[in-house]
Amino acid sequence: MPNRIPSSFIDEVLARTDIVEVIDGRVPLRRAGKDYQACCPFHEERTPSFTVSSSKQFYHCFGCGAHGSAIGFLMQHERLSFPEAVADLAGRAGLTLPSVVEGAKQRGSEYAGLSEVLTRAQRYYEQQLRAPAGRAAVEYLKKRGVSGAIAGAFGLGFAPEGWDQMHSLGADAAIRDALHEAGLLIRRDGREYDRFRGRLMFPIEDYRGRLVGFGGRVLGGGEPKYLNSPETPLFHKGRELYGLFRAREAIKRASQVIVVEGYMDVIALAQFGIEHVVATLGTAMSVEQFERLFRFAPEIVLCFDGDRAGQAAAWRAVETVMPVLREGRQVSFLFLPEHDDPDSFVRREGAEVLRERLARPDPLPEFFLRTLSAKTDLSRLDGRAKLLELARPLLSKMSPGVLRTMMLAQIEERAGMPRLGLAREWRLTEEAPTSSIKRQSGTAGRATIVRIALALLVQHPELAARAGDLSVLQDSGRAGVSLLCLLIEHLRQEPAKNAAIVIERFKDSEHSHILASLAIWQHPVLAQDAVAEFEGALRQLRQQAVRQRTEALLERSRTEAGLSSAERSELNELIEQRGRAAKDASGTAKPGVGK
Repeated sequence: MPNRIPSSFIDEVLARTDIVEVIDGRVPLRRAGKDYQACCPFHEERTPSFTVSSSKQFYHCFGCGAHGSAIGFLMQHERLSFPEAVADLAGRAGLTLPSVVEGAKQRGSEYAGLSEVLTRAQRYYEQQLRAPAGRAAVEYLKKRGVSGAIAGAFGLGFAPEGWDQMHSLGADAAIRDALHEAGLLIRRDGREYDRFRGRLMFPIEDYRGRLVGFGGRVLGGGEPKYLNSPETPLFHKGRELYGLFRAREAIKRASQVIVVEGYMDVIALAQFGIEHVVATLGTAMSVEQFERLFRFAPEIVLCFDGDRAGQAAAWRAVETVMPVLREGRQVSFLFLPEHDDPDSFVRREGAEVLRERLARPDPLPEFFLRTLSAKTDLSRLDGRAKLLELARPLLSKMSPGVLRTMMLAQIEERAGMPRLGLAREWRLTEEAPTSSIKRQSGTAGRATIVRIALALLVQHPELAARAGDLSVLQDSGRAGVSLLCLLIEHLRQEPAKNAAIVIERFKDSEHSHILASLAIWQHPVLAQDAVAEFEGALRQLRQQAVRQRTEALLERSRTEAGLSSAERSELNELIEQRGRAAKDASGTAKPGVGK
């Protein structure tokens, strides 16, 4: 997880990284003034709108909005996780990940031991499938229409009947302990026996192709029908997806990933030439799984039975995916006929019929609206109100953006109350200091003092050291000033060398979108003397705060209650401050910022 890597180390990695070099090695860049440009690697375009700033160590696409640091680029372009991207850049910079050194060495040794016994078990299971003991498993596969080539491609195997087959993998204590840790052996009541017995075995790889566990399908009448490896240091059911490593290239070609519920569904579809398919491991989709799949494709199609259980599973997926759903990401549903699964459907109807259905899935927004509408009577006023209340908690989970706005509009229309302004009513609006500024460079849009100060600070973090006393600003109440003070105090305590480091530190905060927008904002004022503009902006903000507080105290002094002695002292001090400020400003040029 990102928070396991010290922020100071992440800062050091970014400080030693040249984002131009990182991106240019993957997307050829050409110089455009002081920055670099290319056609965006994240969406189709003919005219370059992808910009990389060497000074800010930040990239931004004015077409699709993709932006971030070198870490973010590797995550989006290479489909790496946050720790993997940091490790990649650290290696380039000659830095060693400070993974709590001794503990990391111990875990590394433990993982190596688990990988070794899993690999031994995989070879054993494959051998047993070809041996006389595996005849029943082979017959089962033939009956299901699975070819030998596909069985080999997926590494299928067989766990024979018996309680101690795993003993053949090694007799020493270290091997036995690793077998137990990997979930292949069970120890209970002083006994030790195999977890998988009499089962067709499906090896489970993580998205990098490492063997992490197994799934076993019983061939007789035992229960459970499917049995997975337990949670281990290598295997987490809510994180992995069956077949993802094998399907990666097909997913990339299709720009779509199909999610099914069973191992045999993945195998059957692959045999019919539909290879951009993965399966969950007996659990509902998790947020982490959705995020991982979105790194590989912009569209996820969830394939369920059309019965009540399938509809319920689809709704659970809606509730789960909402926090990570936004424009550029699509989730759809394909509901098969009742009592059908992808395996049975493709074998009966053929690949082309399934492909036609996959080309016309049920989009999540439509499914969302239809499902909620079915839960209330829209002919009644209170029924329409109920629809809004059912939608509210789910839409509140979504990130602000075009998709959420459009879904809100659909809900309003279905409730018969267009232009109701649900975003304001539900307090889903987003304060965005740059909302009135056009994104194109050279556009001299009107800029507030706060916006100028924030943008200068993000783009030149060293200015925080020049901010001076913030006490008069803390309680000004002006929009954006609290964020400005927060950022100044943060950068005083933990200085940053460039905008990329600032954005990376705040990427999981509520201010992420605003700061990222300011990092790439181009305005004539920002191209002038950064120190003079920043100090001038803060001087004006202080003067306004002093004036505002002075007027508030003067107004209160005219009331019957009057001022306390402390407030009278404060008022006198403020009046003196205004006098000194006016005297100082008489010989000082005003900065070029708007009010």
